[in-house]
Amino acid sequence: MTDLREAGMSSKAWPFDEARKVLKRYEASKKKGAAKDYVLFETGYGPSGLPHIGTFGEVLRTTMIRRAFEVISDVPTRLICFSDDMDGMRKVPTNVPNQEMLKENAQKPLTSVPDPFGEFESFGHHNNAMLRRFLDTFGFEYEFYSATEFYKSGQFDEVLKRAVDKYDEVMKVMLKSLREERAATYSIFLPIHPETGRVLYVPMKEVNKNDYTITFDDEDGREWTLPVTGGHVKLQWKPDFGARWAALGVDFEMYGKDHSTNTPIYDRICEILGGKKPEHFSYELFLDANGQKISKSSGNGLSIDEWLTYASTESLSYFMYQKPKTAKRMHFDVIPRAMDEYHQQLRAYPTQDAAKQVANPVFHIHGKDVPASDMVVPFTMLLNLASVAGAEEKAHLWKFLQRYAPEATPESHPQTDAAVGYALRYYNDFVKPEKTFRAPSDAERAAMEDLKAAFGSADVALDMIAKKNAAMGNDEPLPEADFTDGDFLQSIVFAVGKNHGFENLRDWFKALYEVLLGQSQGPRFGSFAALYGVDETIALLDKGLNGELS
Repeated sequence: MTDLREAGMSSKAWPFDEARKVLKRYEASKKKGAAKDYVLFETGYGPSGLPHIGTFGEVLRTTMIRRAFEVISDVPTRLICFSDDMDGMRKVPTNVPNQEMLKENAQKPLTSVPDPFGEFESFGHHNNAMLRRFLDTFGFEYEFYSATEFYKSGQFDEVLKRAVDKYDEVMKVMLKSLREERAATYSIFLPIHPETGRVLYVPMKEVNKNDYTITFDDEDGREWTLPVTGGHVKLQWKPDFGARWAALGVDFEMYGKDHSTNTPIYDRICEILGGKKPEHFSYELFLDANGQKISKSSGNGLSIDEWLTYASTESLSYFMYQKPKTAKRMHFDVIPRAMDEYHQQLRAYPTQDAAKQVANPVFHIHGKDVPASDMVVPFTMLLNLASVAGAEEKAHLWKFLQRYAPEATPESHPQTDAAVGYALRYYNDFVKPEKTFRAPSDAERAAMEDLKAAFGSADVALDMIAKKNAAMGNDEPLPEADFTDGDFLQSIVFAVGKNHGFENLRDWFKALYEVLLGQSQGPRFGSFAALYGVDETIALLDKGLNGELS
């Protein structure tokens, strides 16, 4: 632990960068006698639509910083996931049923809108449950806070009263950020109409510091006076951000780049209301296949459930760890690479010293209990094996895997077994529909005929390699012929390409992929042949040469 702590204090990994800022903040508060006996991390969720993958990423990344903090400090930590479920439903999500019913309940707090799915007390309760189910799937340790309960239970009352006392100051901060037309009717307080239950965006006639009430006219011109406490009134979302930091004593919160310009507003309101502004971290947004921002209401981009249909939870965590300040396209084609890179890092972890371990993404995914990888072959190789084998069942792929790695079984290699299932689903849904085979050119045909001959004879294979070595002025001894060894098979493929004058060997490998696999990119061909089987690869070459694939 000492080695990890020392490594964490100097690590350039972004979770440690942020954790050190939080520690510095805590120590400064402690010197002033104002520190709590724990550090509070918070993440916010707007449940206006079904939870999406960006929401998960926010909690995951906050957890990574929390975990890094726990490496460099013994101060206890808490993580609150706060749902803004008292917000009025201003826009009806297009990806849920009962659209007309939802339209009839527009502007009501989400926890007052009936659940369009008919499963929960309200739409807000439904979306909160979906969020918690997603978070629980990944084993997050968190406390769930509902804005509705926070307002109605009185936990927010003291800060709301302070907002009345400091109304002019908070309004001054807000009015600077508003256009003239909006500023004319703006108030930090949003009353909940006592009759309609709708969240009202109306100007205040009076904000009374004597009894902590507000007076306003509703849309029909009727005057009302309500207490700001007890859930009768909520704050506009920007003041709510800063007020929540003050009420809870939040030490750290991250949010998307679209919030970053509001950070000075959140901070100043927090300070006016008696709090200390937290450390914060602004991350870049996730994009869909068309480069558009992922949106809860439109439901574009990948969902968590969709990712978990085709890949492991850990691969998603790995994707989320990478470059949080860079916008990332979040679509199905990022999944195979995430799967393979995650396992590459798992295999590297045991060989690394403490400094490299705390910089390894798998440390931030798993903490100190990093598992070993049992993947027999890369995920992308499984996809190509599924393609040429025409596999529909896991047992079919396992026959090839066990010939390649006889010691492996579904029971002894659960990660591999899960990956086989993911690969079959991914191949059938995304790879198979896009396959386009072609016939080889005359030059490619001649090279493939030689490759087939070399794969069928050790003498021919070694002659091919010797010819390539002589042409390259290479006098190294010939390798031992082993047709179960991917490296030996790769040396044959390489030699054939060189002997047939492919100046750029990428063109040779691309030809193999397009003729035999129906795609322009593929696996290390020698390793693939070792996995699929040399006899089977020769038969595949025959089919490609005879036009049976195209």
